[in-house]
Amino acid sequence: MPYTDRVDYVAAMNCNVGYAMTVEKLLGLEVPERAEFLRVVVGELNRISSHLVAVGAMPMDLGAATPFMHALRERETINDLFEMLCGARLTYNYVRIGGVSFDLPPGFTEKTAAFLDHFESMMRSEFDPLISQNLIYRRRLAGVAPISAATAIAYGLSGPNLRASGLDWDLRQDEPYSIYPKLEFDVVVGTGEVGVLGDCFDRYAVRVGEMLQSVRIVRQCLERMPDGPVMAKVPRTIKPPTGEAFVRTEAPRGELGYFLVADGSDRAYRCKIRTGSFASMSILEALSPGWMIADLVAIIAAFDVVAPEIDR
Repeated sequence: MPYTDRVDYVAAMNCNVGYAMTVEKLLGLEVPERAEFLRVVVGELNRISSHLVAVGAMPMDLGAATPFMHALRERETINDLFEMLCGARLTYNYVRIGGVSFDLPPGFTEKTAAFLDHFESMMRSEFDPLISQNLIYRRRLAGVAPISAATAIAYGLSGPNLRASGLDWDLRQDEPYSIYPKLEFDVVVGTGEVGVLGDCFDRYAVRVGEMLQSVRIVRQCLERMPDGPVMAKVPRTIKPPTGEAFVRTEAPRGELGYFLVADGSDRAYRCKIRTGSFASMSILEALSPGWMIADLVAIIAAFDVVAPEIDR
């Protein structure tokens, strides 16, 4: 499990969950409901912290340093919550095959609820006026490198980079897993509000909207959290029967897929990981010609790629 933290170190919780689900599929293992709720809580909090890096770094790449400090301030609060939960702030190793490693510590629910209230208010009253409504920022992104829905599909884009092109596709709703079918949230898609549908601003705006939807999801999980165990009964040495399994989940950078082949031993015969960043990089060569170098900075930043997802 610690290896999966490194697939995307900005969203390690989501990487943990995908791998655990794949092994559980091979084992035919049922995860306790409370553990499923906890997985969604940490996954959506990690989605917020991941998108904060994206929407903070993007204006900094274009010359505005202040928004990044605001984004990191909020992200540090989420790091504090994760440290309270599992003792780590970046590579968490929190999820386990069969559940999660720790139940909620005293005060976690109250602190998380307080953060969600603060964060939602901060985004609307502070971050959006500072950068989302900034005229210079909007002009730098509006109409730059638009991608149609058909082109996005052809290049295998997923996650926010796909939805920015106007396509309503989110695995949490379209191929629901875990407890997502029990939760209410909207899929945020691009609208071309300041430029052209599927441009760099839409890729930014989708991530801003997704953070607010994650707030909704975490609130519902905290309100409906059931009692019960957080781990299924799993043998100390895990040896799935010979076979193969593929599971894909909606990670912050797109569809994160694990393909596992088991040969009856305690080690996977084959493990292939499909990441959102790798697919996103494939379109850059076709998308870049004709734009200024300054635009290329915006184009790359808008895809929110992370290095280990590209070179594994």
